[in-house]
Amino acid sequence: MTDWPEMTKDLSPHLRDLRQSMPDVMKAFAAVSQAALAPKALDTKTKELIALAIAVALRCDDCIAFHVKSALQQGASREEVLEALGMAIYMGAGPSVMYASHALDAYEQFDEKAKAESGTRAA
Repeated sequence: MTDWPEMTKDLSPHLRDLRQSMPDVMKAFAAVSQAALAPKALDTKTKELIALAIAVALRCDDCIAFHVKSALQQGASREEVLEALGMAIYMGAGPSVMYASHALDAYEQFDEKAKAESGTRAA
């Protein structure tokens, strides 16, 4: 049985070594992380639940450990975690950068159509 809290402790020295050995890369990664997790349209808890679902779909145990820990720190309930896990199971392998660009393109097209239709109705 995996000791998830211990896993995060065991990984921390290795992550620290990476930060020292590759400071530019790891600073850039940290900046991406901070930007992605910043609360905007979605709060940080929701974003951590999304990250957890992706971690499950990508089968990254280390990621699961850190994102469960962070989701709990953000106040996620067991029910919320279970719903995120349900989405991970539903989606299988999870999104990739290419498919994310497809989803964004689809959103923009549907949004543009909805705005055009609402403009037509208002006239």
